[in-house]
Order: sequence, then structure tokens, then C-alpha cells
Amino acid sequence: MRRAGFIRTHASIVKELDAEFKLPTDCHSSYDALIQLSLTPNSRMQMFELAEAVHLSRSGPTRLVDRMECQGLLERHRGDHDPRQVFACITGPGLERLAETTPTHLAGVRRRFLERLSQTQVEQLAVVWNKLLESKIEGERGIGTPDTPIQTSP
Repeated sequence: MRRAGFIRTHASIVKELDAEFKLPTDCHSSYDALIQLSLTPNSRMQMFELAEAVHLSRSGPTRLVDRMECQGLLERHRGDHDPRQVFACITGPGLERLAETTPTHLAGVRRRFLERLSQTQVEQLAVVWNKLLESKIEGERGIGTPDTPIQTSP
């Protein structure tokens, strides 16, 4: 029941947020790609780095960048030293779209998510998210025990 609740809640909130975006299909990934690229030096990332940052498969960013490139939000560039490297780069219009979209996104997150929780619940949720991210990082490093049973309260 809890897993179904999480999945339904996540899908519902993302669907509602996507409906507010002024971005191409797969809005959440497009927005995330713009954010990730805007935060990097030179506003560019190698395609595999973008895939990891936006949580896509290795081939996912190719389709995403294709769509966003058609809208002028991103460009592809070859590496200076190694032409086999392909970088996704945010464009001026991409930065403008990010600036236009961010207030809508943040207001939507506040309205659909944060305002429905008490300050204590938000703080508890932050602790849970940090714990989950810690576990993920430890698991990637081979630390921790993935076979440890999960304890839940009734």
C-alpha cells in the first residue's frame, strides 16, 4: 500500500507540474536538464554526465537533447581535445526559458507539496531524503548492506 501511495503521489505531482511547464514533452526531464547544465562550468556536460544527472538511461539524453535542440534550448558540441566526446550545452534561449519556467515550477512545488505539510513534516522529510541519498551513495561505493531487511511500522 505504501509503495502504491508513493508511486501515485509522485506521478500525480509530476503530471501536474509538467502541465504548467512551457517546455517540450517530457517536461520534468527537460527542466532538470536545463537546471543541471546551468549549474556547470561553461554550461555544458558530456552526454553521459547529463544522463546520470537527470537520471536517464545512456540513450535517454540523445532523444531529450534532440527535442530540446530543435527548440533552440540546447546545442551539441564535440570535444576540443577528443572529437568522440559529445557535450550538451545550454543556449541563451535555454537560459531564458529556464528563468521563465523556474518561478512557475517553484510555486507549483510549494502549492502541491510543501504547503500541504507542516514545518515539522518538511524537516522530517529532509532527514529521510538525506538518509535515502546517503544509502544510495554508500551502495554505489559498495558500502552498506542491500540485503538488510526493511523495518516498517504498521
